[in-house]
Amino acid sequence: MSATTDHPPLRIVPFRAPTARLALKPASTPPGLLDGAWWPRSRDLAHELSALADVLDPLWGRITRIAANPQHWPATPPRVAVNGHVVKVDWFTRELDPNEIVLLSYTAGRWDLLVIPPETGAPAAARLMAVASESSGPPATASALLAAEQALVLTGV
Repeated sequence: MSATTDHPPLRIVPFRAPTARLALKPASTPPGLLDGAWWPRSRDLAHELSALADVLDPLWGRITRIAANPQHWPATPPRVAVNGHVVKVDWFTRELDPNEIVLLSYTAGRWDLLVIPPETGAPAAARLMAVASESSGPPATASALLAAEQALVLTGV
């Protein structure tokens, strides 16, 4: 007895490592003030958001809107092209922590991420990413986490 298979030939797709530096809380974590941390490489939101969406779109669904505080972003575009679609950007000066970004998806909801300043050193960024993505511990705002890290660095602990 012989068997035939009509599988299509394998297609070789080059591997591309994610370019976003991101740490997220586990999906089973109850909602809190932050859902993780993002460490962009620059303050160019239009460029950085593309790398972030490359990672998050497959996990969460298409990002459809973001909210940010313009304090740390020199350019404040109303829309950003990401992965072949346009993401509306809302800018909030009083309502949103200046060290946070909010990502919205019609399919999966809302995520609040600590934005680690691009100029932050790797050890400090690693600590901040770990704390912001912990599934336990007391909730803290993005600015409170950055202030605690700055105090830690200043005391040399």
